[in-house]
Amino acid sequence: MVGPRRPQFVLFGSSIVQFSFSNGGWGAILADLYSRKADIIVRGYAGWNSRHGLQVLEEVFPKDASIQPSLVIVYFGGNDSMLPDPLGSGPHVPLPEYVENMGKIATHLKNLSEKTRLIFLSAPPVNEEQIRKLFRGIMPENSRTNELCQMYSDACVEMCKRMDVKTVDLFTSMQKRRDWSTTCFTDGIHFSAEGSTIVAEEILKVIEEADWEPSLQWNSLPSEFEEYTLHVPSQDPPTED
Repeated sequence: MVGPRRPQFVLFGSSIVQFSFSNGGWGAILADLYSRKADIIVRGYAGWNSRHGLQVLEEVFPKDASIQPSLVIVYFGGNDSMLPDPLGSGPHVPLPEYVENMGKIATHLKNLSEKTRLIFLSAPPVNEEQIRKLFRGIMPENSRTNELCQMYSDACVEMCKRMDVKTVDLFTSMQKRRDWSTTCFTDGIHFSAEGSTIVAEEILKVIEEADWEPSLQWNSLPSEFEEYTLHVPSQDPPTED
């Protein structure tokens, strides 16, 4: 730890998390807003699914750690929702297993500390046409579809309701913007600055509306060293002898 202890906000998930400081990312937006108030810690792993996340959960979030995060924001689902690879590889996770994995992740994180709060992000929509153009020959055609994204998003939202976990329905909130498909992505999957702005706004809305004690709203957290005032020595003009 560097300096006085601040609340820790940990972002945990796949590439949507790993790249959250790129292209005006939502992680960078949070870090800027919470500057001097909370540390935004990125634990994102491109290409991962909920199965991978569950496998490393106790390493990333050990129960016996002396300091536990104040907030964990979790995103898995986009890779899970891809169609199964014919050869048996690939990141696809069947929907029932995905829900089970996310539930186990939520249970573990809830048990870290009575002050650890959770927000789960559901699978966002994708621009299927952009994916086909940019990933032709790399990704099987139609392996990512909005039909599948919505299935996994809905399942995540429903699981969070059952477990009393705060959630952001990215599939729905992203599409509230009329031009979402052409402005919210860099490659049809990952967020542009416009897409990340929506994600950050939805997260901040959840934090603002939550009845958490203490509150984690940015304007309710103290600024580090706010009691100190910067004194600049006056520069008097030299006197002539």
